[in-house]
Amino acid sequence: MVRAALAAASDAPGYPQTYGTPALREAVAAWFARRRRAPDVDADGVLPTIGSKELVAWLPTLLGLGPGDVVVHPEIAYPTYDVGARLAGATPLPADGTAQLGPMAARVRLVWVNSPSNPTGRVLDVAHLAKVVRWARSVGAVVASDECYAELGWEGRTGPGALPSILDPRVCGGSHQGLLAVYSASKQSNLAGYRAAFVAGDVVLVRALLEVRKHAGMIMPRPVQEALRVALSDDDHVSEQRERYRARRQVLRTALDGAGFRLDHSEAGLYLWATRDEPCWETVAQLARRGVLVAPGDFYGPGGARHVRVALTAPDDAIAALADRLR
Repeated sequence: MVRAALAAASDAPGYPQTYGTPALREAVAAWFARRRRAPDVDADGVLPTIGSKELVAWLPTLLGLGPGDVVVHPEIAYPTYDVGARLAGATPLPADGTAQLGPMAARVRLVWVNSPSNPTGRVLDVAHLAKVVRWARSVGAVVASDECYAELGWEGRTGPGALPSILDPRVCGGSHQGLLAVYSASKQSNLAGYRAAFVAGDVVLVRALLEVRKHAGMIMPRPVQEALRVALSDDDHVSEQRERYRARRQVLRTALDGAGFRLDHSEAGLYLWATRDEPCWETVAQLARRGVLVAPGDFYGPGGARHVRVALTAPDDAIAALADRLR
């Protein structure tokens, strides 16, 4: 379905719209209402991005942050939050609570939250997210919420609102001021190669991002915009993809449990956060000798030094092979 949309839109000789087509932005707003329990997203507050990673990396720069400014991100996190702060000349600060900020709190200009988390699969509830929003607004900071795994909740965490968005009225109090949600079709629709994502929320912030991005050439190609619109407008293929991952997850969980691993968090997303209570590189080496590749947890911060990240993204035959190799 998505490939057909891409092909149908492939006669696109003119420059695409940096802001995205009105149809795409309206589809994003409708998706938030239908799937994320956020009914009041303004289509004018939607901006397509060339995958979510470039937005994560460049957001501090696009917001005008620089030396003296602080960017807060989770302690165990996707490394690009840290890198993005450094690209802007700002200071990255890993912290999972405001009590950890100390005297740097007054310099915080951007707070990243990531729920469901990469790599841990941790989900932040409405109360937690609402507390972050209140604190950030009290110091004049922007909250950017990386929600790219939001359609991949497990063990009862499915359906609209089960994994809350920063734009959910229960979280934001009905106002999107100072808030940005980041989402990608890479996970829900298996479209990582399309680089199809968006940022949405505060209309004033989105328009400020637009002003810079159109001069910097950060423009999603018109055929990809149409493919993204179609992907966000259909829920059936997302459910089908989720069930593939659910089956793989069960095979991996059983295999890891039998091999003496404990899973922490892992309630959503495409990864299992696994440990045998040993240094992560020992686990990596032992699994590599059996022909199994996992990511060392310390890649995501010192707090991950005794965990490994196991992905659900291998094909079914490889997942079955992993189970055999662990046995």
